[in-house]
Amino acid sequence: MVRIGYTMMTEQAGPRELVSHVVGAERAGFDFSVISDHFFPWLDSQGHAPYAWSVLGAAAQATSRIPLMTYVTCPTFRYHPTVVAQKAATMQILSGGRFRLGLGSGENLNEHVVGAGWPAAPVRLEMLEEAVGIIRRMFDGESVSHHGVHFDVENALLWDLPDQPPPIGIAVSGPRSCEIAGQYGDLVIATEPKRELLRAFDEHGGSGKPRIGQLPVCYDTDRDAAVARAHDQFRWSLGGWKVNAELPGPGGFEQAAQHVRPEDVAAAIPCGDDVDAFVDAVRPYAEAGFTEVALVQVGGEHQQPFLEWAEAKLLPALRDL
Repeated sequence: MVRIGYTMMTEQAGPRELVSHVVGAERAGFDFSVISDHFFPWLDSQGHAPYAWSVLGAAAQATSRIPLMTYVTCPTFRYHPTVVAQKAATMQILSGGRFRLGLGSGENLNEHVVGAGWPAAPVRLEMLEEAVGIIRRMFDGESVSHHGVHFDVENALLWDLPDQPPPIGIAVSGPRSCEIAGQYGDLVIATEPKRELLRAFDEHGGSGKPRIGQLPVCYDTDRDAAVARAHDQFRWSLGGWKVNAELPGPGGFEQAAQHVRPEDVAAAIPCGDDVDAFVDAVRPYAEAGFTEVALVQVGGEHQQPFLEWAEAKLLPALRDL
């Protein structure tokens, strides 16, 4: 059975609302939750970008059962890997062992703010690999001194370590990231139901480890309203990862998505209240071998109706997968 998760989408809701939403997701029976870690929204119409780690701390105290996870944090530009290790260890303690640390090589949208430039993808993956090594050593309780190609660390030690370190997930989109995920990750993260990504992950040591996907959906009893909202706030998602990782701000995504039509979005994102359409959208992930799928309900002000509908109709239908 595929586990179904809920996404706290920081780009479309404020911090207090996000905490309220994940409380509702726990009540509705979602199996886990994830949160995006962004400095900007993708589009101005989304309208938010609170600090994910503050929201996570509040969510850990406001909930008691639902697992929490970053989806994903970049540990190489805005955050130094030692700081990520400290934040993740603290979250694991606050949540009572419910936290998983999802990591990725980042997007220019969020990381350009520190003025460190935006290197080519192979360099970003080198940085990710080095960062994960530092974080793992700190999770092991080492006093870490490290002088590598990309990072310097002097006597970094975590004074508050959880009984069990948070599992590390690594986002993948191609062969090199799958190699890093298989070697260093406890689980793999992807945003597309591509079987070849999971095969590459398995070939590098990922066999038997969890694999988590993510899918935007747009529930509304009025399907036309759902399509319009999905087009307004999520048309950027059709650009593909090679584009989405490179653009530096919402204005760039506005231009890149200017020719995306509502019908294009409706073909990619299930919209409305047809349970079968939502199940059909999740099915490719299950068939590809994903063990978990996190749903993103589009529209910050439309979470409560979605959660109520999911509890009553969608989650029971998805359990059959």
